[in-house]
Formats: sequence, structure tokens, C-alpha cells
Amino acid sequence: MWRATGTRTSHCSSHLRVFTHHSRKRCRYSTSASKPDEYDVVIVGGGPAGLALASALGSKQALRETLRIALVEASDLSKVHDWSTSPNTFSNRVSSLTNVSQAFLRDIGAWNEVDRERTAPIEEMQVWDGISDARISFSASEIGLEHSEKGMARLTENLNLQRGLLRLLHKIQGVHIVDKSKVHSITSTGPGTWPLVHLDNNQTLKARLLVGADGLNSPVRTFAQISSFGWAYDTQGVVATMHHPPRSVFENPNTTAYQRFLPTGPIAFLPLSPTMSSLVWSTKTPIAAALKACEPSVLARMINAAFRLPEVSLQYLYNRILESQSLGKLITDSEMRDEIRWREQSHAVDPNSAYSSSAFDAPPTTPGIPPSDSQMIPPLVTSLQNGSVASFPLRFNHTEAYIGEGKGARTVLVGDAAHTIHPMAGQGLNLGLGDVECLARCIEDAVVSGGDVGSYTALLPYTQERYFANHKVMTACDKLHKLYSFTAEPIVWARSMGLEVVNEFDSVKAALMMTAGSNPRMHRSSTNINGGVSRTVFDVAAAGLQKVDAANSAVRAIRSGILGFAAGGLQAIAKAASDAREKDANKMD
Repeated sequence: MWRATGTRTSHCSSHLRVFTHHSRKRCRYSTSASKPDEYDVVIVGGGPAGLALASALGSKQALRETLRIALVEASDLSKVHDWSTSPNTFSNRVSSLTNVSQAFLRDIGAWNEVDRERTAPIEEMQVWDGISDARISFSASEIGLEHSEKGMARLTENLNLQRGLLRLLHKIQGVHIVDKSKVHSITSTGPGTWPLVHLDNNQTLKARLLVGADGLNSPVRTFAQISSFGWAYDTQGVVATMHHPPRSVFENPNTTAYQRFLPTGPIAFLPLSPTMSSLVWSTKTPIAAALKACEPSVLARMINAAFRLPEVSLQYLYNRILESQSLGKLITDSEMRDEIRWREQSHAVDPNSAYSSSAFDAPPTTPGIPPSDSQMIPPLVTSLQNGSVASFPLRFNHTEAYIGEGKGARTVLVGDAAHTIHPMAGQGLNLGLGDVECLARCIEDAVVSGGDVGSYTALLPYTQERYFANHKVMTACDKLHKLYSFTAEPIVWARSMGLEVVNEFDSVKAALMMTAGSNPRMHRSSTNINGGVSRTVFDVAAAGLQKVDAANSAVRAIRSGILGFAAGGLQAIAKAASDAREKDANKMD
């Protein structure tokens, strides 16, 4: 799509830095190892983070006129730019974009290039414990977004976002894109010198600032000699695109995200359209492999069961599938149907309730009056989109620094190159976009002040702002994953009690949602050094709790308990709530 090779020569017009297959303009370069092509910013990686950074820099006229910017990607980006599919087909890799992320994309002009028809708002969330059924719900109405198109977040396919970013780059023509070219090696002549990026097409790029947006196995991070810490989870993520009946006129539309925390890992149901949703199921590696190998109809039945049946029956079904496969055969659809029916009967599941899977085998009918509990769980999955089932390993990984020093100077990491996170909260891409927004701001500040965009001084504010903000979210998700893997009764009681107590404090839930990015930042100056929401906005959300003296202690307990996800913190929440009620009672007396 957009490609060039070698070192730029004088006959190439300087403004033709983006080349498209539509215009068929090509600029051939002569290769010269002694004269690498010099750029102020070289971005390695054409995923969402890399494209977003290129777009953010290219969208600013002052930066386009001042900086030479290049983006290197190993794959063929023309396939992303030309990506097209039917309205009733969705990619299995989707992301939940917070309103903060959407505001950033809107600010750089990329959100207008995203196909809005292929996105869906999340207006409510239902999250519950797979053992105790303790539940917490979040709603857009709790932060004043019930009449907004935004909701709390918006689901989109990753390819839809990438295509939108590429469309923007095509329009602004401020970034030189080198695709279908892998990084062969990165070298430097000494500390503080400009890194040399050697590509497999014999082209060499010399970078004043080298940005690694190149994922977990980042060549830029390797060059910068930035170490990382982390571990592989003993779980795999299973994804699929699911078909289900539309919600009836008596129910809310399909704009609710559901997540159930099972001891084997959380399962999430994310809305894409009135009749389609996306699955993200984190479960033990053997179970994930077994589920992926099943017939699609068997997997669909297991998805329904995972949101409905008690844990003891789910464990039985896991063992049943694993046992069949160990004998060299796969459990059939009829066998799974009979197993689930028997399990539902043994648990006295009302066949007319939403927790019954009997409608799975019933002929399609026009939706009538739904069961009273229909909004508590997602609609029954009837089938899976062909070819959409896939799995991937899950990891926790965080680098010890975001900017290089010494021989690795003039390098900076963003997105998955700097951090990878468990997908349970859907924050991976949002953290990456937060990195990009901050780094673009630091680069702009350096240009405006006449500084060196690749210097340690120019990059230091980026790492100061983003490292702790990212680590906070990553640690919370990691501890949450571990906390819900326990089945011991005291721990289940503590986490369930904390969850139910927090569910009673609407203002605290609103504050937590806003801290997680559900409400867009009003202005750059309204963000604090940790990347959070301004104190003014937080105070508005917490106004309801400020009526009692115990509010601050409750908020602190919740932040340490829910965001720390330790049993002691959960007990502190319960105590804070009890103290608040007692003080309220004393005031009334």
C-alpha cells in the first residue's frame, strides 16, 4: 500500500511522505548504507498504538512542518486499509474504548474515520461472582451519560480502528509509511547517538527518536536493553463472535456487557449489534484447548452454561469434555445437551427462567414478554460465526523503564512493548492510547520549546506520568484475577461482601467508573500526573458521599480494597460502610 525503499534522493517531492495504491505514486530510492535516511521520529509497529501515535503527530500542522516522521510495519498495511466485511460479520478481536480514549481519537481526527455502524455502546455492566453470585452493576446513568451516544465505553473491532487511523494518515499525508518491511537490526555508534534501524529491504533509517510500538517481543526494547518483569498465566483467552436473538421490546437493547468471575477465569459477553456479541473467555489452558476443539454448537452450549450453571456443574462439564477427548473422541452436541438438561434439573432451574437453556433447541419465535430475570444474564447464544473461534496465551509483563539510556538512548516504548495486561477489564488498548496521547504531548512540548524530541529531558514527563498510571491498573487486574481464583469459603465471603457493599454506593461506583475513563477529560490541564480524572470531576461524582463524615474513609477503603483486591481491603470496605450507617443513624437521632 504505502511503501518506499532505500535512501531519499532529491527528485522525490518532500511532501509525498505517504503513498497510496489509489494514486499509484511511487518514489524509488537508491540504497546507500553510508547515508541512512534521517527522521526526527521513527515509529516501529503498525498496530493501533503505532498508528495512533503517527496520526497524533501528523494531525498537528506545526509538527508536520517541523518533524520528519516515519512508521515501519512488517505486514502489508494495504490489507488493513482495504479491510471490508459484511454488516453481519464481525472480527473476533475487539476492544472496549473508554470515553477518554474516544475523546483522544476525536481530538486527532481519527474517530471520524472509524465506521460507527460497526461499533456499539456499553451502557451498562453486570459483573458477578461465579461461586456466591454476589453482583455489582455499573450504569451510564450513574455518571450522567444515560442520554448520551457515548455510554460508558464503546466496542469496536481492532481492524475497524486500525483502518480508520490509516484513512486519516492517507488524508493528512504527514507520515512516511514503510510497510512489508521487517526490522533486521538496530544499532548505534555510541551513547546518545541516533539509533540506526536496519530493515530487511536494505533501507536504513536514522532516528532522532525511536519509538517502540512493536508489541511484546519488541526489537526496540531489546536494543534499548530495557528489562521487564512478568509471568505467563496458566490460562488462555478464548475468543469468538456469537449469534443470539434480539432483545424484546420489553427489555433494554443489547448494550449491556456481562462478566462472570469463575475460579478457572472470567468469561465476558460484549455487545456488537442487536443480534451479535463478542466472547472473551479466560480459562485454564487444557480447558481452553478442549473448548476450541469442540463442535461450534457444543461450545455455544458451554458458553450459555458458563453464565448460568453453578460452579460444581461447570467443573463436571469441563471434566466430561476433557475425558471424551482423552479417549480420542469429541463429545457430541446431543450428549452435551443432555448433560446440561440433567444439570439444570438437578439444580431445580425453572425452565421458564432466563437461566434455562431450553430455548436453545426451541424453534425461533417472535420475542414476547421475557422472564423477569432476563436482564441479569446475557441472551442465549444460538450459534458461533464460522471461523471466529480462536485462543491466545495470557501474560502479565511490565518493563522496568519506558525510555532507554546509554547506548539505548533516544528510545521510548508505548503500548504492548511496555506493558501487557490480563484482558478481563478490557484496558490493554486504552492504556496504550493513554501512552500515545501523553507521548505526543511531550513531543509537541519539546518542539514548541525548541528542545530535542529524543532527549531524556523531553521524554522524562512521559514516563513520570504513564508508568505509575499503567502499573496501578495492571496490578489491580492481576490481583483481581488471583482473588477470584480462590474457592476457600472465607475468601469468597470477604470478596462477596465487599462487592455487595460497593454496589450500594452509587456515587462511589460513579467515581470508580470515571477514574477508569468512562467520562472524558474536559481539558489537558484537568488531568493529573497519574493520568487520572481531574479532582473537580471526581468531587462531583463523590458529592453524594460527602454528606457523611465517613465518606472519605469509605472511598479510601474502596480504593485499597477494590483496586487492591485484597481480602483485608474488602473487610475494610464493609467496616467503613457500617461506620457510615452508624454515623448517619446518630445524626438522625
